[in-house]
Amino acid sequence: MRLEYFQLIDRIAEIDVGARTVTVEADVPSESTIFEGHFPGYPLMPGVLLIEAMAQTSGWLLIAALNFERMPFLAAVKEAKMRRFISPGEKLTVKARLLHEGSGYAMTDVAIEAGGKTTCNATLTFSHVPFPNAELRSHMEAMAQKIGFPLEAIRHG
Repeated sequence: MRLEYFQLIDRIAEIDVGARTVTVEADVPSESTIFEGHFPGYPLMPGVLLIEAMAQTSGWLLIAALNFERMPFLAAVKEAKMRRFISPGEKLTVKARLLHEGSGYAMTDVAIEAGGKTTCNATLTFSHVPFPNAELRSHMEAMAQKIGFPLEAIRHG
């Protein structure tokens, strides 16, 4: 994770466009200025960043399902539940499943696990549009390569 750049996904562990699922991994940094204020003497990963990690995970699934032709944007968070605290240095596994896609919107069911236990989960809604410009698409292609997005996943979708 590179919290200062809002990059919350380290690597894609598995993606299956046919099954409409993705699993990613993320290592919460041991140190970050975010932990200095959240909370002094008791550092915890902010819930809003956990939701963002779930959104980014779902986003990569949607990019694959949409053949890297459309960009998803988070539109709604439903039934988000924070089940336990996440501390600096923990390893996270984030799993998302595409529930619905159509008419420019998509919904996913997503959960974060740490230490083999679910730590939070939510149902997320996204709008998706053609990439608004070449710069964003180029950035997403570079990020895809960096996190191990398998381009062959979209060729078989």
